[in-house]
Amino acid sequence: MRIIQERLKCIGCGSCAAVCPNSYEMAEDGLATLKGSAVDETGNFVLETDEAGCHREAAEICPVQIISVVE
Repeated sequence: MRIIQERLKCIGCGSCAAVCPNSYEMAEDGLATLKGSAVDETGNFVLETDEAGCHREAAEICPVQIISVVE
């Protein structure tokens, strides 16, 4: 399963970090960061994982819909 965060479109609301604090944190620049992820060629943060866990809730609650869970 792949979790994708389009970080360049993040507005820094913190909702993902609030519902999924073990996977998202607010960085010094005020934007959320997907912990343990790699940055792909388009600037998206990508994390390979076996379980979606709270990432689905983070994707649903994000007001700008920049988090995707791809199976």
